[in-house]
Amino acid sequence: MANSLPLRSEVRQEDTWDLSTLFHSKEEFYQALSVLENDTETFQAQFKGSLADSASVLSALKAYAELYEKIVPLSTYASLLFSTDQTNDEAQMLASKYGAVSAKISSKLSFLNSELLALPEETLKQAMQESEEFSNYLEKLIRQKQYQLHPEVEKTLAAYSSTFNAPYELYNTTKMVDMSFDDFEANGEKHPLSYVSFEGDWEAEPDTELRRSAFAAFSKKLKDYQHTTAKTYDMQLQMEKTTADLRGYDTVFDFLLFDQEVDRSLYNRQIDLITKELAPHMRKYAKLLQEVHGLDKMTFADLKISLDPSYEPKITVEESKKYIDEALAIMGEDYLEMVDRSYSERWIDFAQNTGKSTGAFCSSPYGDHPYILISWTGRMNEVFVLAHELGHAGHFYNANREQNVFNARPSLYFIEAPSTMNEMLVANHLLSNSDDPKFKRWVISSIVARTYYHNFVTHLLEAAYQRKVYERIDAGQSVNAGILNGLKRGVLEEFWGDAVEITEGAELTWMRQPHYYMGLYPYTYSAGLTVSTQVSKRILNEGQPAVDEWLEVLKAGGTKSPVELAQMAGVDITTEQPLRDTIAYIGEMIDELVSLTEEIKVK
Repeated sequence: MANSLPLRSEVRQEDTWDLSTLFHSKEEFYQALSVLENDTETFQAQFKGSLADSASVLSALKAYAELYEKIVPLSTYASLLFSTDQTNDEAQMLASKYGAVSAKISSKLSFLNSELLALPEETLKQAMQESEEFSNYLEKLIRQKQYQLHPEVEKTLAAYSSTFNAPYELYNTTKMVDMSFDDFEANGEKHPLSYVSFEGDWEAEPDTELRRSAFAAFSKKLKDYQHTTAKTYDMQLQMEKTTADLRGYDTVFDFLLFDQEVDRSLYNRQIDLITKELAPHMRKYAKLLQEVHGLDKMTFADLKISLDPSYEPKITVEESKKYIDEALAIMGEDYLEMVDRSYSERWIDFAQNTGKSTGAFCSSPYGDHPYILISWTGRMNEVFVLAHELGHAGHFYNANREQNVFNARPSLYFIEAPSTMNEMLVANHLLSNSDDPKFKRWVISSIVARTYYHNFVTHLLEAAYQRKVYERIDAGQSVNAGILNGLKRGVLEEFWGDAVEITEGAELTWMRQPHYYMGLYPYTYSAGLTVSTQVSKRILNEGQPAVDEWLEVLKAGGTKSPVELAQMAGVDITTEQPLRDTIAYIGEMIDELVSLTEEIKVK
């Protein structure tokens, strides 16, 4: 049973992350922020109006990189402090202060790209030849040229940068601060409810009445905030559409995909192919859950239950390390050292507390180590979640050491490949260690329910819904709660068919994800998992050579496009084949779950 969440001040310090490598105190943070403002003035005075040849270009970029490295810990600290307790007034004010100063700094620095792009292209190309370090930055800048606006417009837009983040901040405030859940009743008893307890516990609760009652109560509270949340989201969408139009993109999709360095065909393929070809496999999985649990009907509220809850081991934080160490040992000593340090040096925030961000994420500031947020409930499937976030950590731990601050981060399209790769390695490790049918079924069902359901179904259905939303926006329309509910319900009904009853409240699922404030992010989960599924098969079959190639991909950071990074790992994402192979692989696993269930019945 879920308990009411403690305040942040009441949790054990050893369950929290240590932000002291960023700043020892808030006073130190504010002092560094003041220094940054002065350094920005100095940079502007030194370089504004002075870019004339390749030497001055490279001198400015070197100084800009040094300045940018000072910005990173400040933005990270403000964000991480706030994410662990969004009800904390001091953290709110610190994040707001950083946002305001950051907008001023962005405005003052906007001259750099404007002046670089005003130079003859030959000058920039000469600078690229003279400096490998900055050639990638300049190449991406030249690509941007056709969408660059007048320097004064760029300066003004940069000054509004913190305002452009307002819809996302408002969404989080509504969700984590204003939304307060009452206890719900089930089986004649009252039970506590919160965002974290619903998504971490109640959603997967084996007791059907408890689970469905929690879903109904959770949905009822979401509904109270649907109109505010829809208006907040529409603000975000209209802002993106206006920006796309101002900059001269043909569509809002082209604008949002530009930085991902992939064309629209790769985006559409992920959504269309999975929606059509994965649906029959997942309907079979839903029917299996219904049969095993003896449910009168399969509803949307039942989709997150474990195939065998009696076999779901509880696990401590300390025990999780053993599993992860064994599973990721194949990645080598350097990688394992990073994993060990993440536990011993408190890079991970495990605590459950009021006001903490939901879900899990990894922040990997350049020049420091990664930080991972997770709310640990002790379910075994959280080993997969933690392995996932350590995949992000391992990616940037490697890329940040090998690349400069501008080259470390790859396209968003590729960002989920290293994370889902680690989930596959954990699954492969667990499967290789037992022939017991119940254990095998538990592991495979964990892969299907956690790795693939989460990344290939939940996020993919978000992407299908999101595409319909942007099609409306591109046509000059807006959205409200009724329209968003209708679009979400339609996507769910199309995917699940008659295998799952889309119960009242399911249409409000669009309210639960912050991803919609991050551009075309949801579809990248399935894109990343398509790559990592194929590479994990290579590692199983080929061993060390495939691992070595994968580590080189991680080190490459953002110096190559997603297509090139995948090619380095032996996967051609310009064709449908990797995606079709991955869908077939999921189908094979679900078939194996069906046969293992039959085998267990006979025994």
